[in-house]
Amino acid sequence: MKERLTDAALDLIWHNSYGATSVDAICERAGAKKGSFYYFFKSKAELTAAALEAEWNKNKTNMDALFSPTVPPLERFDRYFEYVHDRLAELQKACGSILGCPLLTIGSEVGTQDEGVRDTVDRIWDRKIRYFESAIRDAHAQGLIEAPDPEAKAKMLFACYHGTLTQARIQNDVELIRDFKQVAMDVLGVKHVHAAYS
Repeated sequence: MKERLTDAALDLIWHNSYGATSVDAICERAGAKKGSFYYFFKSKAELTAAALEAEWNKNKTNMDALFSPTVPPLERFDRYFEYVHDRLAELQKACGSILGCPLLTIGSEVGTQDEGVRDTVDRIWDRKIRYFESAIRDAHAQGLIEAPDPEAKAKMLFACYHGTLTQARIQNDVELIRDFKQVAMDVLGVKHVHAAYS
């Protein structure tokens, strides 16, 4: 039941908004009674934070595979952005809209209202940035890019990427994500992408 509640919450809030999603709607989607909701969670905000953590835990295996050290470092980014594109395109077919990043969508709406949700988004973002940082560190070590401060470069790329996700959501244009692969190479300072992969 707890998993059904977190799944329902993320689905409804990501598709609509935090403010437009009621506890009643979450319970209805999950097939739960309100008593069950309050047995597991004190508030909608606490459920939202738990839903984001649950979603991260489901996606971590994918992130580990996409950013595996056995994959060439720049190719890790290519595979990751392609994966995000395909996932968002699939959701667009199902619901008619580009949903963007749930962390960004929920964090920007709720972050100023609830410290628990904001802290959860920050914590998960830090984990995602570490994948970027690891790939950048390896690319620098292999002489593919010049990035003596891989953490700073990872944060810069992550910020650009989330700006593109926001633009894709607003314009309902999934191809902006695919196009971002080249932008990422520019941000990283790769002059010859094909040469870097070979």
